Amino acid sequence: MPKPNFRFTHYDIKEQRAGTIVEVSLSAVNNVRLMTAPNFQRFTEVLDFKYIGGIARKSPVRLAIPESGHWHIVVDMEGHHGLADSSVKLITAPAAQKRA
Repeated sequence: MPKPNFRFTHYDIKEQRAGTIVEVSLSAVNNVRLMTAPNFQRFTEVLDFKYIGGIARKSPVRLAIPESGHWHIVVDMEGHHGLADSSVKLITAPAAQKRA
């Protein structure tokens, strides 16, 4: 089975509620990709996949979870000089507010 031909760091952030903010800190410019479990599977198999994010030129990067479910973060060096050191912090979504 083919694997991506570049180094990456994977974070399985498990089940998250829509609106949760994922904050990714980086030591260098890298790609930050937020994706669903099926898309992460496709990423690891070098198939077309969908993600939120892209090139992160500033740190930290904040991405919002668009819908509740199982999510993954990939920090990768594709197109860059090397794999950045990275860390991930979750900022819990505010409780749903009732609309008047």
